[in-house]
Amino acid sequence: MRKPKDYDAELKALEDKARELKTRKVQQLGELVIATGADALSADELVGALIVLAETTDAGKREAWAKRGAAFFQGRARRSSPTPDRDAGGAASQSGSAQPASGATGAA
Repeated sequence: MRKPKDYDAELKALEDKARELKTRKVQQLGELVIATGADALSADELVGALIVLAETTDAGKREAWAKRGAAFFQGRARRSSPTPDRDAGGAASQSGSAQPASGATGAA
């Protein structure tokens, strides 16, 4: 006979994994804020800049921000480690989060 599945245990494992991923995301966003120097801004300034970024629908601005973010990560890769593959992946997934805060504050 087959052993019945323990759905509660599977659900708990999935919830734990989701919590871990959320924690990692929050930590990485905090690291981006610090790495870009945006931690020198007040919380109100930072939130305001992020709101402007989130509300921006201009594809040209978003593209420019993404390019600046990618350049930021590539510059860090040259300074910190010779493995651009790891940082290039981060630039593709995080570039919208990294640089726009300072770009948005300049535009706001």
